[in-house]
Amino acid sequence: MTDTGTTGRAGLPERPSLDGLEDKWARTWQEEGTYAFDRSKERADVYAIDTPPPTVSGELHMGHVFSYTHTDTVARFQRMRGKAVFYPMGWDDNGLPTERRVQVVYGVRCDPALPYDPDWQPPASPPKQAIAISRRNFVELCGRLTAEDEKAFEALWRRLGLSVDWGLTYTTIGRRAQSVSQRAFLNNLARGEAYTAEAPTLWDVGFRTAVAQAELEDRERPGAYHRLRFHGPDGPVEIETTRPELLPACVALVYHPGDERYEDLTTVRTPYFDVEVPVLAHPMAAKDKGTGIAMVCTFGDVTDVTWWRDLQLETRVVLGRDGRFLPDRPAGVSDAAYRDFAGLTVNGARREIVRILTETGDLLGEPRPITHPVKFYEKGDSPLEIVTSRQWFFRNGGREPRIREEMIARGRELRWFPEHMRHRYEHWVNGLTGDWLVSRQRFFGVPIPIWYRLDNAGEPDYDKFLIPDESSLPVDPSSECPPGFDESQRDVPGGFTADPDVMDTWATSSLTPQIVGGWHDDEDLFRRVFPMDHRPQAHEIIRTWLFSTVLRADLENGVLPWRSAVLSGWILDPDRKKMAKTKGNVVTPVALLEQNGSDAVRYWAANGRPGADLAFDPAQIKVGRRLATKLLNASKFALGLGAAEALRQPVTEPLDRAMLARLATVVTTATEAFDRYDQTDALQATETFFWTFCDDYIELVKERAYATGPAADSARAALAAGLSVLLRLFAPFLPYVTEEVWSWWRYGSVHQATWPTPYELTRVAGEGDAELLDLAGEALRQVRRAKSDRKLSMKADVPLAEALGPAELLERLALVEGDVRSAGRIAKLDMLPGRTTELVIASAF
Repeated sequence: MTDTGTTGRAGLPERPSLDGLEDKWARTWQEEGTYAFDRSKERADVYAIDTPPPTVSGELHMGHVFSYTHTDTVARFQRMRGKAVFYPMGWDDNGLPTERRVQVVYGVRCDPALPYDPDWQPPASPPKQAIAISRRNFVELCGRLTAEDEKAFEALWRRLGLSVDWGLTYTTIGRRAQSVSQRAFLNNLARGEAYTAEAPTLWDVGFRTAVAQAELEDRERPGAYHRLRFHGPDGPVEIETTRPELLPACVALVYHPGDERYEDLTTVRTPYFDVEVPVLAHPMAAKDKGTGIAMVCTFGDVTDVTWWRDLQLETRVVLGRDGRFLPDRPAGVSDAAYRDFAGLTVNGARREIVRILTETGDLLGEPRPITHPVKFYEKGDSPLEIVTSRQWFFRNGGREPRIREEMIARGRELRWFPEHMRHRYEHWVNGLTGDWLVSRQRFFGVPIPIWYRLDNAGEPDYDKFLIPDESSLPVDPSSECPPGFDESQRDVPGGFTADPDVMDTWATSSLTPQIVGGWHDDEDLFRRVFPMDHRPQAHEIIRTWLFSTVLRADLENGVLPWRSAVLSGWILDPDRKKMAKTKGNVVTPVALLEQNGSDAVRYWAANGRPGADLAFDPAQIKVGRRLATKLLNASKFALGLGAAEALRQPVTEPLDRAMLARLATVVTTATEAFDRYDQTDALQATETFFWTFCDDYIELVKERAYATGPAADSARAALAAGLSVLLRLFAPFLPYVTEEVWSWWRYGSVHQATWPTPYELTRVAGEGDAELLDLAGEALRQVRRAKSDRKLSMKADVPLAEALGPAELLERLALVEGDVRSAGRIAKLDMLPGRTTELVIASAF
């Protein structure tokens, strides 16, 4: 904690300014290790934060500034409360966004079949036609670009004043992250929580990778219902579908068990392709939707997958991983019928089948236009398809009630801010329909640490895993060999082959507490910080980051990963729409920070409560700059009166005690607000008092403070005590200006000073009457108003003023009469009790 000594008035600047404070103090904090984590502290004295690692894919925007400022105010508060704050920063640099950015910036694409070229360099500008490069060259290029982005991100965070310990920085593609992620994966596999399976999976044809349920979003898209005529033994059977192009993949028709119209129907033949398919009952079929009977294809949507699995239907796959129809016909479909569809896109195949069925008369009427929700990968541009592929899964409760119940129980152990966010978590857990798909068919990610034996025909045996030694982690199976094998045995019969996939980015990000806490790498650190205290994050990724982190900590460590989760809202544009890169309405913070200063921007951000959205308002940033400027100037004025030298003098005068008593209630309010993660209430209480301090108290006592004697010492001592507390209350929000002012008269950093308590104020001032400050302030305002109404200077003398009001009120006013008369320049103040029910100051000029 800081030294409580003081410096004199000689250290005051002639013209204090906010300009340049960021460079000055950011450098000082780094050089002096102001925010370095003290790892000598035991767990009870540590406050550990699981900071969100922002995705490194372009620029940070005001939404980032908003939520990360909230976390920083908590970190600064806890540090001043005496905690050793474990506050790391990470960069989420693996995954699809990084790959896409590399493809765009450098004009390249990855071709894993190409050999590595150690001398290859990207062109100076991206070519019109993308250049194919090897997987290793592509991964190196991803690392190169993210390293540059991370430098820019760090520079912005430092300017904003985040009090992180930059010595704890990690990346989700770094060696420690890869090692932790692979070790946890192997543990999941050993305990039966991870498994591989050939199954229908949601597939993004643009990225050419499988996608998990948590990464889906529905987007409204135009479509059409097509009424098709199937051929039954006793006549036509009509169905409606939005996916007529999947007719060659049809494996059944389904109807509701209670629908008598179809209960005697056993088989039908498909139009044009003339394939016999069964007609079966299933409770998920809707009697009142369309014709009440539906086509099951492999696979048009997730409902098709459910029907296929429940009814144990055949599989006829027509779509490939590139989103085009496969060259080979599915089982049971004739070459002649399928030939014209091979190689077509989905839209092309739809046009072709509509043309054919129109000619055959099996398309009934015109397609009926609709708008309906279509599933997309949240970062993708094309509707998702469902293809059959081999993938890795984690058991997450989607199929096992025991795990689901455990996740619900963990969610109820967690402290949620705001509390209603827990219901979103539970809604997600209860809505899980399958296990967590964690493998991705990409390149820049943490490799699945598995090899497979090849049989004598060169086919992988997916039941015989080859697993690395833990001491060798992290490993890249595509370039390293399993124990007991050499490179000559790769991809040859009787040898081995590497699992080609990488893990989903959430499979690594779900382990951020273990990664940064040193799990299995620094066990001494891990026991001091885990489980952590605080998870700050956006509410829209409860289903991904929060849930997955709870799941992994439960499976691996048997505990919650943190005690509290604080959810931030969104930043809205002037039209009240969420700011998002995809919408093109984001505001980047660099210019705002340069024009207004970091404290002003932080002030705007801190006015957003947990879980609540906040509109971006440049005017509010200007209010923040005005506040910081006023703090600078008011502090100089108070210290110029000699407040620093009087810090330990007794506070004896009623008005001085009243001010400190009121400030003690502000300390209580701000502390309680921070304890419930409501930095907005803490800021508002402090700011409201500060303006009273400046506009009323300083004006009331400055004449007395200029004088000599015990009453003057009391004013200066109260100013010193008040300023000391105010600087510490503002420190979490306005770190630069508070550090600057603190340096004028106190030793050490305000950010290592002790958080104020009511006791330190009552200790020097006793139990003052806080209402006296309001009473004196109201009297002064009435005198000023009278001068303003008469267009007089505030320095104009008032020969006589009369105070009207209840006797008890006037008796209390008499306690501060001297300060009121001095501030109002009143020669004589007469007290006239009983004339009104409230205080009225009548001034005579």
